[in-house]
Amino acid sequence: MANKKKNIILSIKNASYRYSDAEADDYALRDVSFDFESGKVYAIRGRSGTGKTTLLSLISGLERCTKGEIIFDGKSLKDMNLDKYRNSDIGIVFQSYNLLPFMTASENIILSMDANGLKIKNKKEKAIELMGKVGLKENYADRKVLRLSGGEQQRVAIARSLSYNPKMIIADEPTGNLDKQTETEILEIFKKLAHKENKCVIIVTHSQNVCDTVDVIYDLKKVKEVRDK
Repeated sequence: MANKKKNIILSIKNASYRYSDAEADDYALRDVSFDFESGKVYAIRGRSGTGKTTLLSLISGLERCTKGEIIFDGKSLKDMNLDKYRNSDIGIVFQSYNLLPFMTASENIILSMDANGLKIKNKKEKAIELMGKVGLKENYADRKVLRLSGGEQQRVAIARSLSYNPKMIIADEPTGNLDKQTETEILEIFKKLAHKENKCVIIVTHSQNVCDTVDVIYDLKKVKEVRDK
């Protein structure tokens, strides 16, 4: 039987990164090569100092590889408009949520739509629809962020990242501030986005619970794939 063709959305090819003020042989990240497919949830793990944050910066286009390259949907990031890439192709979810506390849940999502210049007739209706995707009822739409629990704030943050329908979601320790039950619920959202909506979800994590849940684990220390279900 022929192997199923892989739908690779992101390829990291021999990527290395050295800060401009570092010694010539002092690399924050060295010779990393990973492939990521649409429809799967990935975990990137590694101890402090192995380059997890650096790798996220490279994937999101905030930094450029010192050596090697990163290819998204067939195009090198070196040849792409990185502002457009960040505003349309990828969604980013942070451990600390990065919501504006003086705004409501729906206003935070709408702000993302406005920043991306989306032409949507009823943006609040769309925000409520996105909140529904992450398990938040309509009555949460007008609640100020500070009135929401950590888990509810992270759901809003995920909904915000979906406002422009990106192909890939990058999450930096998204469950680091959550209890285990809430973490499991957030992971179910990521799994649904990958398995039902064919998005590629990449999670940087220290959590064993996350690693037990995802489809593929990449270990930065060993720089190899540990498990592929």
